[in-house]
Amino acid sequence: MIVDTHLHLIDKTALRYPWLAGVPALDRDFSHDEYATEARRAGIELALHMEVDVDPADIAAETAHVEGLSKKPASLVKGAIVSCRPEEAGFAAWLDKAKAAPFVKGFRRVLHVVPDDVSEGALFRENIKRIAGSGLTFDLCVLPRQMKQAIALVDLAPDVQFVLDHCGVPDIKGRAEHPWREQIAEIARRPNVVGKISGVVAYADPATWTAETLRPYVEHTIGSFGWDRVVWGSDWPVCTLGGGLLGWVAATHALIAGASDTERAKLLSGNAKKLWRL
Repeated sequence: MIVDTHLHLIDKTALRYPWLAGVPALDRDFSHDEYATEARRAGIELALHMEVDVDPADIAAETAHVEGLSKKPASLVKGAIVSCRPEEAGFAAWLDKAKAAPFVKGFRRVLHVVPDDVSEGALFRENIKRIAGSGLTFDLCVLPRQMKQAIALVDLAPDVQFVLDHCGVPDIKGRAEHPWREQIAEIARRPNVVGKISGVVAYADPATWTAETLRPYVEHTIGSFGWDRVVWGSDWPVCTLGGGLLGWVAATHALIAGASDTERAKLLSGNAKKLWRL
């Protein structure tokens, strides 16, 4: 069975998503029920909701909305990685509230939608350090050109558990492997970082990719982090831009077919259950 560590749900009647206007293919509701139909067919047993970069005024409402969905019968959602703003002065008080909420499993601030120097700010870095000891994670969502900033943040907060989203966002469509390969190997040297095998189908040519197209990127990420420090995510509905959930799950199984049963279980569920106490 599979634990999906990267599920996005979109409800435009409840929340505002300014960025969706620029991505027409995703600019609609994507409900839990729509996801669950395919997820169950694919063998997904539970999921963590990943924040969807809602309007900043809706951050708290997004968490409350998703937690409400998790309480419905047969919901696959068992926790959430919630949006945060470490660059803001109110982060410390906000963090204290988040620590007291069992539904919250970690945090994310998408860094490729803001200037590179946001994560270099003294307040941002100090606030990230505050997460240490909480048992909560911080997802790094950066472009390859921002890996320097990501590594600096990891080094400045060695007691914080980071998760690198989407294999470091390689340009698979452009077949670009360098300096991405060197960057992945470098950040993987930090024991406080876990690699997330997710999102890659959206970076490939949707009309032509196969499992072999993805193999160099997935295998290098797993090889760099090792089987004990990788988790799996669907990145639904973004994965629909590159073939959909079932296609990504099928490709994943093809890519790890040569691994042992123990190794496959670690990637697909075991590591996630341990990391987020699911």
